[in-house]
Amino acid sequence: MCGIVGGIAQRNVVPILLEGLKRLEYRGYDSAGIAIINNGQIYRKRELGKVKELEASIQADPLPGTIGIAHTRWATHGKPSTANAHPHISGNKVAVVHNGIIENYEQLKAIRLAQGCQFTSQTDTEVIVHEIFYALQATGNLLDAVKQTVQKLEGAYALGIISADEPDTLIACRKGSPLVIGVGIGEYFIASDVAALLPVTQRFMFLEEGDVAALHLDSVVIFDAQNQVVRRPIKESSLSPDAVDKGNYRHYMLKEIYEQAFAVAQTLEGRFINNRLQENSFGHNANEVFDKIKSVQILACGTSYHAGLVARYWFEELASVPCQVEVASEFRYRHPVLAKDTLVVTISQSGETADTLAALQEAKKLGAKYSLSICNVPESSLVRESDLVLMTRAGPEIGVASTKAFTTQLAALMLLVIALGRRFQLVEEREKKITSQLFRLPGEIEKVLTLNDEIKLLSEQFAEKHHALFLGRGPHYPIAMEGALKLKEISYIHAEAYPAGELKHGPLALIDADMPVITVAPNNRLLEKLKSNMQEVSARGGQLIVFMDEKLLSVAGGNIQIIKVPQVENEISPILYTIPLQLLAYHVAVLKGTDVDQPRNLAKSVTVE
Repeated sequence: MCGIVGGIAQRNVVPILLEGLKRLEYRGYDSAGIAIINNGQIYRKRELGKVKELEASIQADPLPGTIGIAHTRWATHGKPSTANAHPHISGNKVAVVHNGIIENYEQLKAIRLAQGCQFTSQTDTEVIVHEIFYALQATGNLLDAVKQTVQKLEGAYALGIISADEPDTLIACRKGSPLVIGVGIGEYFIASDVAALLPVTQRFMFLEEGDVAALHLDSVVIFDAQNQVVRRPIKESSLSPDAVDKGNYRHYMLKEIYEQAFAVAQTLEGRFINNRLQENSFGHNANEVFDKIKSVQILACGTSYHAGLVARYWFEELASVPCQVEVASEFRYRHPVLAKDTLVVTISQSGETADTLAALQEAKKLGAKYSLSICNVPESSLVRESDLVLMTRAGPEIGVASTKAFTTQLAALMLLVIALGRRFQLVEEREKKITSQLFRLPGEIEKVLTLNDEIKLLSEQFAEKHHALFLGRGPHYPIAMEGALKLKEISYIHAEAYPAGELKHGPLALIDADMPVITVAPNNRLLEKLKSNMQEVSARGGQLIVFMDEKLLSVAGGNIQIIKVPQVENEISPILYTIPLQLLAYHVAVLKGTDVDQPRNLAKSVTVE
């Protein structure tokens, strides 16, 4: 996944493009580049590494221009290098930036190589710019050349294109990868997401699948997939320009951990009247859809998948709703059988996760009539393709390792459990109890965050560790999975998670003094079983770290260390117990000196397969 930004204005757009790249750097940080048109010529700078390297190069050798495109790369085809960095240029006439993957690039490249075309990179993107250049020779018009080219492309793309022969035109294209148009006063911009353009506008048009747009200083003309001129509505963003600033925090991840109480409160806000969940929060016809539902199929990837796993326990235990959960990338490549009247629930922070989108489309092909998206980004592809939607309202999440998006997803999923559970076996008394717990949840999160200093001290024990094991039972097993994921994502420590009952089925062989075992131990009906599993670890010399309900009697000492977590009701305890694991991963990563917000090899939103 990469980030693209572009602009056409009556002022120098280079500072705007650089600021946009900084705000998109969570999408890719292997290399960065920019191309502008000045006096009828394309000028380009590309640098290996982060956006600051490109910025330093431009400061040393200024590059002004009123039209340009820029890119921050996350490598897919071709290793990180200056030659593989975008923008790519053909014939000194056309420049292109691209997010996505062109699946038939090898066939297209072979044809051009046979015709004597010279390639200078290993990327799939370079094929696009050469195709446009050759089409331009025939059409004499950039827009027509682009339209001809995209008809040849198979795969996913968001494109920004400029030509030295048409210095008053910026072309934008979207298929399978996100792209928005920022509307200014006598100026227009494009970007991979809204956050990149907030310093210059809060008015946006969202391109739809197959759209090709021609941007000029005084107009935008958009053609849909059938080459018909269409209008896309202008929408006002509620985000402020400082919504993606770190503030006084050292890292975005820490800021986002501390924003969770507010984010969860926002997710709940306005969705209850007289303490009763309003089903129209999911859509105006949600109650009619929910009346028809017989089961739930959750599709998601990564952290969102872990949220779905927790929700499965809730659906089944609290409401007796049949529920299946599957990794989206697996669902689309097997032959799943969907029961009649299944609600397909997709979960994604960005709403642009390629595998999740494809899984939803596959479910529809299989006959799924009802779909619901739990998402953090309005107007995202997943939101537009779903029948019902519940926005999580977490606000922009910049750190690659998801935190507040996860906890707000869990809160949103509990709302869905309530709504569907009413049609199954969730009795009114229990619904009221869960609702009361949700209302108290932001305050409970604030209490858990007071463990920060204790967990920071604990993290020092991981300085020389290379492996860790996470244990949990019931709905806290997915929380253990999420804790393991966070640790390996940002500290690069190998970590695995197991249901604690599986210890004796293999993992116990790994236990020794060098293998810390982190256990999530709330006060629920599985506690005694979990204690037995913990004793198995302790007896074999394992270093045991237990996050335990503060009201439980426990004895620390020896190889057992207890972290007391504020007491919380069982139904919402998975949401609370994830926060200490986030803090642990964060402080270990800081101690190890890794790039917390932009860990190696990872990008925030996986918009390519």
